[in-house]
Amino acid sequence: MNNQRRALYLSHGGGPMPLLGDPSHAEMVACLQEIAATIEQPKAIIVVSAHWEERLPTITAGAQPELIYDYYGFPEESYQIKYPCPGNPDLANAMADALREADIEVKLDENRGFDHGLFIPLKIMYPQADIPCVQLSLVKTLDPATHIKIGQALQSVADDSVLLIGSGFSFHNMQAFFSQETAETTAMNADFDRWLRDTCCDQALTEKQREQRLVDWQAAPSARYCHPREEHLLPLHVCYGFAGSACDKAYQLNILHKQSSMYLWDPQNG
Repeated sequence: MNNQRRALYLSHGGGPMPLLGDPSHAEMVACLQEIAATIEQPKAIIVVSAHWEERLPTITAGAQPELIYDYYGFPEESYQIKYPCPGNPDLANAMADALREADIEVKLDENRGFDHGLFIPLKIMYPQADIPCVQLSLVKTLDPATHIKIGQALQSVADDSVLLIGSGFSFHNMQAFFSQETAETTAMNADFDRWLRDTCCDQALTEKQREQRLVDWQAAPSARYCHPREEHLLPLHVCYGFAGSACDKAYQLNILHKQSSMYLWDPQNG
């Protein structure tokens, strides 16, 4: 990798379950802790969360955003979780300028808080909550090319002190999480995850080919079984647009009894 842009697409599991000691999230917690221990600690973090969609790409611009407990039916302690990291209005404004420079209309939101796509994984990775964070929404059209373009536009705000995190889930079929596993569904899960790893990792692909595969992701094996709706996949598209290359490391793991993966772009881990 020949640039200094650092990105991580992570699978963030089910709601607050990773912080509640759920055994089916043990590999996820260990993986995120390993990544945080391996990479140089960033000075600022941008998080694209699967749990925030707006008509325009929207950026948190508050100095101290509150938490949004955007999950339901969990134990009371799930709604007492704290992650008092500061915002970063200067970075938010720089991001907005970068998007406008790329002819992408953008909105700043000084009141919106951080949802669990940010505070659950970051509480695992950086429990001190001392790294300034900015959250970026998805665009409601869920158009893959649009999200790659957003990532590309953000390249101008990047250096090796900033980490862009795409917080989603490489497998996200809610019905399948609560259904009996069969040989067929296991194979469908594995086929899509293999395609995703090949797409993100294969050094033989040109970047034009890699980008086209991500744009045409619905043509992948079992794509719509693994993602009936693509909001948990598209943070990966932003990461790829931002990094502009094959990932430097892939992590394969089991989360909620499903084969899942995470992807790191980091020049120190190439």
